[in-house]
Amino acid sequence: MSKSPVCKWVFKVKKDATGNIKQYKARLVAQGYTQVPGVNYFDTFAPVAKLASIRTVLALAARHDWEIHQVDVKSAYLNGEFEDAEVIYMRQPPGFPISDCPGKVLHLLRPLYGLKQSGRRWYEKLRELLEEAGFRRCESDHAVFIRRKGDTLGIITIHVDDMMIVASSTRLVQDIKCQLKGKVEISDLGEIHWLLGFEIQHDRDARTLSLSQKSYIDSVVKRYGLEDAKLLSTPMDPSAQLSKSHSPSTPQEYADMRDVPYREATGSLTYAAIGSCPDIAYATTAVSRFNENPGRVHWEAVKQIIQYLKGTIGWEITYSTKVKDLEGYTDADGSTKEDCHAISGYVFLIDGGPVSWSVKTQEIVVLSMTEAEYIAATHAAKEALWLRSFLGDILGPLNSATTLYCDNQSAIALTKNDQFHARTKHIDIRYHFIRYVIQNGSLCLEYCPTEDMTADMLTKALPSPKAKHFASALRLHPA
Repeated sequence: MSKSPVCKWVFKVKKDATGNIKQYKARLVAQGYTQVPGVNYFDTFAPVAKLASIRTVLALAARHDWEIHQVDVKSAYLNGEFEDAEVIYMRQPPGFPISDCPGKVLHLLRPLYGLKQSGRRWYEKLRELLEEAGFRRCESDHAVFIRRKGDTLGIITIHVDDMMIVASSTRLVQDIKCQLKGKVEISDLGEIHWLLGFEIQHDRDARTLSLSQKSYIDSVVKRYGLEDAKLLSTPMDPSAQLSKSHSPSTPQEYADMRDVPYREATGSLTYAAIGSCPDIAYATTAVSRFNENPGRVHWEAVKQIIQYLKGTIGWEITYSTKVKDLEGYTDADGSTKEDCHAISGYVFLIDGGPVSWSVKTQEIVVLSMTEAEYIAATHAAKEALWLRSFLGDILGPLNSATTLYCDNQSAIALTKNDQFHARTKHIDIRYHFIRYVIQNGSLCLEYCPTEDMTADMLTKALPSPKAKHFASALRLHPA
């Protein structure tokens, strides 16, 4: 018999959007690291809604003036059910011994927090309940469920026990909540204001919806003791060149960086960068390259990003009524880094508000800017197809091509002309995927001048005027 998992009590303080204490929680958690694969558990993966999916649903809700509510499932994992082959015993909880059974273990009848399979068992149970209620799972994101009846539409996004309900009418929202209450115990949180660390403000009169992380950013600033630091206008100095030469190389330099929470800081910045702050995405990616061996110069660059966030803490992404359908911008930075790898960046917008963006170091060393832009466009095309599929699941198939803007004429010509080119014959065949996407009518690659290339802020550090210009183009501005 495998070793029985031990357990412990975990205490947590939950806060609201303003940072005030909302609830004190105590939870008995099994320490699942003692479980044996293939004996105590099998599959463990449980999907959660992508941030891009959540932002897309919010953008559509702002456009159509849909209802947006939130519910929280109480003790969600306890609603799951073990498979027949999963027999798990656990030691008695600390502080609550069974006096007449000393030394005996407990046979778990339900998944407990901390067990490796608990998340998956809860997701499977929730999927079963939602499908019984008439919802179907979105094939583009398995943590999004959709129900359409006539002219009514209901959407549920899931992140473990947090559920966002978007519906075309108040009555439909109440019907969905009643169906959920009949299956599991939930906390009805009413209209949405706070989700996964994001503050959401839905102005029904102005038909706008804003998304920000004020409380989260404030906690990051306090965590690293920068409350009184100078405010900065850019997340990264355009003239700064971070390199491995700035990494520690002597015992004194290693000792100087030993207690610096570099990885924790870059991890904190990453959640802001992928959440509601695309303006720091490039800078965060740049400093994260040195997580293994950061130096003092790298740490100063991290603090600059935090100081920038402190100065822009009131900025928020805004979605509004229909302006433009899905469109994207793609750009690449040349081989200016010490490892000669270019940077790809893209951003996709719905009605002028960003719903998906990415900064990625290209895998290969390119020989020209045309090749770098071509690879970046292919990278963006994959995201465009996913967004089209996701929107198709919600609104129905998209009939027109999605426009993707690029500021390199040669790269655009290369996507439209598949004849042999002596200067591009070395490009791997997988990067020619964009040609097929354009040929089948899903994507339309068009030229955009560099001064209007919104994705430029995702590939390089920019001076303050340009950074503010592109942030405004992304509807990222003060409240």
